[in-house]
Amino acid sequence: MDRAYVFDSYALIAHFEDEAGGDQVRKILRAASAGKTEIFLSVINLGELYYNTLRERKREKAEEVLFLLQQLPISIVNADLEMTLEAARLKSTYPVAYADCFAAALGIRKNAKVVTGDPEFRKFENILSVEWIGSVNSA
Repeated sequence: MDRAYVFDSYALIAHFEDEAGGDQVRKILRAASAGKTEIFLSVINLGELYYNTLRERKREKAEEVLFLLQQLPISIVNADLEMTLEAARLKSTYPVAYADCFAAALGIRKNAKVVTGDPEFRKFENILSVEWIGSVNSA
């Protein structure tokens, strides 16, 4: 089995909105469907995707995205006490969004590559592996 992946909301938005990097996300999804890798998503990042979709595209679209997400080969990981504390430690050290700290904490926990195009994750490159998608993937 290939290395595991953690998606942040950036990766899922790229997939659902067919933005730059969406093809890379779909390639990883196909590998997971074939049993070649695993994909994880923090419930906090799921919430981030949901609220962003609610805010920008309204409730019907947010519910559709939630339904489609649940059909994908992605394991949703609840934020337990240890992950929450790890995310808080990361937040206290790195000036990034709190939700991003949950994706990073999950990546560390699962020894997985975090799939994102969010440049804030450059701040984590010394502590976790990042699979860059979209316009920053070659930077």
